[in-house]
Amino acid sequence: MDHLQKALKKRQEEGNLWVLSPPNSGIDFYSNDYLGLAKNKELQKILLQQVIDKPELLSGSTGSRLISGNSSDAIDAERYIARQHGYPSALLFSSGYNANLALFSTIPGRHDTVIMDEKIHRSIHDACRISNARKIKFRHNNPDDLEQKLKKQTSNCYVVIESLYSMDGDFAPIREIAELTDRYNAFLMVDEAHAFGVFGRGLVSEYQLQNRVTAAVITYGKALGAHGATILSNEILISYLINFASPFIYTTSAQSMQWRAIHSGYEFLHSHMHLSKQLQENIQLFRKHNIRNFSSEKSPIQAILLPDHFLLKSLQKTLSENGFQTYAVYSPTVKAGTERLRVCLHSFNTEDEIKELTQIINHFTSL
Repeated sequence: MDHLQKALKKRQEEGNLWVLSPPNSGIDFYSNDYLGLAKNKELQKILLQQVIDKPELLSGSTGSRLISGNSSDAIDAERYIARQHGYPSALLFSSGYNANLALFSTIPGRHDTVIMDEKIHRSIHDACRISNARKIKFRHNNPDDLEQKLKKQTSNCYVVIESLYSMDGDFAPIREIAELTDRYNAFLMVDEAHAFGVFGRGLVSEYQLQNRVTAAVITYGKALGAHGATILSNEILISYLINFASPFIYTTSAQSMQWRAIHSGYEFLHSHMHLSKQLQENIQLFRKHNIRNFSSEKSPIQAILLPDHFLLKSLQKTLSENGFQTYAVYSPTVKAGTERLRVCLHSFNTEDEIKELTQIINHFTSL
């Protein structure tokens, strides 16, 4: 264990050691519960009634979906989700990480190339290591650099982006990138984890790009307040995943209540569209206080760059002492020198809470 202890000690000395702590009470400016559905009493009552009517929803699935773990709830949810997003087919997974692992470890092959935005989610990097596909990065949100990479490719090429990036809080130029992948006969795949729910069914649907995006990944642990994920694509690709994707084949299926919660969450979002409007009002209120940041003006994620470790730790400590839950991001999660305070805004945050939060942040960023 010496080499493990050495690595942990090094991280501790750098001030980056992670430990699991009990949840703290406070004003939420750090969770991905953008629309407050994870704590929405009305939605909770709907889900509770389903359990009362059918308690077996809470029982384990007993196996992989290819053996004993499939259910009518999973099948119905997949058909419903595909229709909602305008795709021919959908496949459910227990988490967004598992969905990305399945997609990018299975579809690109050893002789293929994956060109990814340099700030893409870690799950996609991990998946590419399994697939043995050639991996190339292009500069963040830079279509010109992407085009230079595409020009040099001779094999099957997959371009991977997020519609809304979780660490910077900025949007990908999806339409420009879709034009490039069309021009160079590449396959475009989009992770919609942080855009779904905040912007309707996600930006692929908002921009009507279903015919140009080969696969989209939708996750439900953020704005939907649930858990799990879906891969959206054509019937051939989904059938291929069912037959060849190890993270799907060898994973025990989630209990049926998870699929029910996702299905019900979609319906709840449709009848509570005012929540995303309220979120946008809160984002604009936050930005009105002139916090220096590099995030997009409509993003629920607002990142405040503060590379000074001592100052960043002091800021988060002061916010915590004043009852605010925020998330300070250090390397190696982000590149050294780009450490930041990550503020997540929600539909349920109040004007007074946002005002007090911004006053504390402005004080520290002006030092």
